[in-house]
Amino acid sequence: MNPKKNIVHLPVYQPGKPIEEVKRELGLKEVIKLASNENPFGSSEQAKLAIQNELANISIYPDGGSVQLTAAIAEYLQVAPNQVIFGAGSDEVILMLARAYLSPGDETIMADETFPQYKHNAEIEGATIIEVPLKDGTHDLPAILAKVTDRTKIIWICNPNNPTGTINRQDELAKFISEVPKHVLIALDEAYYEYVTDEAYPDSLALLRENNNVIVLRTFSKIYGLASLRIGYGVGHPDVIRSVNQVREPFNTTRFAQAAALASIKDLEFLNNCRERNAEGRIYLAEQLDRLGLSHFEAHGNFVMFDAKIPSQQAFDGLLRRGIISRARWQYYPTYIRITVGSQEQNEAFIKALEEVLAEAAVLG
Repeated sequence: MNPKKNIVHLPVYQPGKPIEEVKRELGLKEVIKLASNENPFGSSEQAKLAIQNELANISIYPDGGSVQLTAAIAEYLQVAPNQVIFGAGSDEVILMLARAYLSPGDETIMADETFPQYKHNAEIEGATIIEVPLKDGTHDLPAILAKVTDRTKIIWICNPNNPTGTINRQDELAKFISEVPKHVLIALDEAYYEYVTDEAYPDSLALLRENNNVIVLRTFSKIYGLASLRIGYGVGHPDVIRSVNQVREPFNTTRFAQAAALASIKDLEFLNNCRERNAEGRIYLAEQLDRLGLSHFEAHGNFVMFDAKIPSQQAFDGLLRRGIISRARWQYYPTYIRITVGSQEQNEAFIKALEEVLAEAAVLG
């Protein structure tokens, strides 16, 4: 039996190493995972209570249309319910967009170093991938625009960009969207939207109201701390959402995920606290990296990407031996490491470990 020819070369997604595996492999008692941009402060107590209340319904299928959650998100964002679709993480919304809009011969445009699931799902559908180099770690919007053709179907803009953490600002993004032909769908992936504190960050929902060819993707996996429940959503024009709904699997989000998400959007105190503590952690890490003479991208999410000045795998291995799980091996940034902003205690432990790794490299080098 032979699979589709266009998938045999695809890599299997490699998540950050699990804490338990690292403990077992290296004989460590304490391990800090700063690889997957999870929320170190957990999730809302209200969300946990909502999950507990759903235990009585564990034998019952979830609401296939996420009707109650859709209505709540629509009210929260001031959009119509038929503009919202939910998925098992925003990853599944990306998958559904590719499934609904991309066919062999179509073109899709993305940055050369960005969230890999855009490329992965486009390749599954047999589309032609057009990758545009980042400019100073940020999406080069004029260069992307120059690649648009009659065959272009989707442009992917990750903002803040994963892994660099940089943002495209309001004026440049609005200008870009106004110049993109209307037959092209622009997917604005805002998985880290809630962490951004820069006032120049785009109002994507306003851009959506003005442009029918924009869809905004967000998730409950990051600041809301619901990563294990897998729930995210897209907001777009009703016609776009209807097309995506046509390829959505039934019951694609669980009762637990829907209940926890519904409770989470009501807990603004938790949200604001996480945003503030993350901003403090970003500042601390930037200051420490500056002190160590290590350049880094301007971070706007809950992670920082920096130049370790040694091969990233070497830095990764050195940190791992010291109980810190990071993220390495970026194709276009071979000496860079991406680190999640943790709690202050975790951030300090990371900096201490990094200093030891750099000192070790200096002796060996």
